[in-house]
Amino acid sequence: MAATKPVLAMTHDRLKVFAGNANPALATQICCELGIEQSSATVKPFSDGEIRLQLNENVRGVDVFVIQPTCQPVDRNIMELLLMLDALKRSSAQRITAVLPYYGYARQDRKDKPRVPISARLVATLLETAGASRVLGFFDIPVDHLFAMPVMIDYFKPQDIPDLTVVSPDAGGVERARAFAKRLNSPLAIIDKRREEANVAEVMNVVGEVDGRNCILVDDLIDTAGTLVKGAEALIEKGAASVSACATHAVLSGAAVERIENSELKEVVFTNSIPLSEEALNSTKIKSLSIAKLMADAIRSIHEETSVSTLFV
Repeated sequence: MAATKPVLAMTHDRLKVFAGNANPALATQICCELGIEQSSATVKPFSDGEIRLQLNENVRGVDVFVIQPTCQPVDRNIMELLLMLDALKRSSAQRITAVLPYYGYARQDRKDKPRVPISARLVATLLETAGASRVLGFFDIPVDHLFAMPVMIDYFKPQDIPDLTVVSPDAGGVERARAFAKRLNSPLAIIDKRREEANVAEVMNVVGEVDGRNCILVDDLIDTAGTLVKGAEALIEKGAASVSACATHAVLSGAAVERIENSELKEVVFTNSIPLSEEALNSTKIKSLSIAKLMADAIRSIHEETSVSTLFV
């Protein structure tokens, strides 16, 4: 998606935006929205695969933002981010904000079984140790947690979908779906499912009225798409007229795109927090919305010391 020309360019000379290799297109769009040039850094592999990183600009005393979603390849993108944070810290940047449109390892955020790590906490500690003084995206350091809902609402609301019902794919996502339904002025339904093991879900029941309704499943991310497809099947079986879906992050691992293509889903809308694979880009049912303006507004608010929360009111 082409970035629009910013209405108001940033004039501050103490702001720099760097990016790794995870999502260069999004970084370019964000800088365009800010009205600044992306700062230069060399991030290339040595012959043995190690990452070689060098900042090509002076950052002493500067307010620096590093755009790097930790999507696939997750470990490499995290390492790029850590090395860049360390380089910035050692180069005396005044403040370093890690901008994570997608936060890898966030799914293991608590000790829910014996002998498992709390991966989200570990990665957050690594970011802090490497030099991040703030995180923008989703720790003991200040965090500005962004929500993609405004972008999704701007997409669906103008369509004025008749007989609309917003659906949560599980009990854990009810609060997210309820907020979405409120802004679209629609009723809410919930899919009750039982998860037998990781990445495998069995749909059990639909709570709420969906017969003859146009349904939108609302989730935070879609990985294998198994839950999503079974949820759509359950809604159609209950008489739904159509089923669409939206999620912030297009993880889309394994046969996810194929499952979506062969499903009952009318369309699945994501943000570009994670770059789409070639297969997903060629899908007839998958659409990507840009979060560049949202991220740029958040960066501008942090840099100018104004409220980030006003972006979601």
